[in-house]
Amino acid sequence: MKKKLSIITPSYNQGSFILDCINSVKNQNYENIEHIIIDGGSTDTTLEILKKTNGIKWISEPDKGPANAINKGFRLATGEVFGWLNSDDYFKENTLGDVMEIFNANPEIKIIIGNINFVDENKNLIVETKSDEMTLTNLIHKSADIIRQPSTFFDRDLFWKVGGIDEKYKCAFDYDLFIKLFKISKPYYLDKLIAYTRDYPSTISRTFIKKQGWEIIKIALKNGAKLYDKIVIYNLVRKIFGIR
Repeated sequence: MKKKLSIITPSYNQGSFILDCINSVKNQNYENIEHIIIDGGSTDTTLEILKKTNGIKWISEPDKGPANAINKGFRLATGEVFGWLNSDDYFKENTLGDVMEIFNANPEIKIIIGNINFVDENKNLIVETKSDEMTLTNLIHKSADIIRQPSTFFDRDLFWKVGGIDEKYKCAFDYDLFIKLFKISKPYYLDKLIAYTRDYPSTISRTFIKKQGWEIIKIALKNGAKLYDKIVIYNLVRKIFGIR
């Protein structure tokens, strides 16, 4: 029997983008997918859109931020494979079947990572990226951006084995999670474009760029990085002090 894929979407006041997110999950070449949206009590058009949309599960209630919302969603999920897609991001059409084909045929594979493209608010391409340097060493010592969250999928049991997402981190919780996952299981790289992530001034990463930088440094050092490593220097210079 084919494994079920559970996609969790944390959401708060993303009515301008969330329908793109929902439709991108529906427009796939794999049928056994559940899409769970955890809304934090939006006051824009989000709830109106959710109420009119079939084929999704959703709840709307106050939460403690995206990390809390994602954990909440995964507790409700029934799939054997997990992934999460932020409400302003979207999958490339007919790509999740490629991901799940690998999971179904190779039970030893617990993590699959594909490529993403960055786009602006209007879906205009900003830059194409690849995840082909994804090793635990590079993740700890080189860059937190080696792994692209919208194109990363992992085994349910592996996720809970590492304790899920650590909610004390507000911006770099995905980085912390991927380090924990990599310590247990080697990722499989799928060299295909899987998802698009929007980059614009009001994203969490840009709004809280200094906090994100400090969290990345803290997590990296906790896992063995040195003060002179590229990941520490980059986040100090670029994100915290804003020096280009």
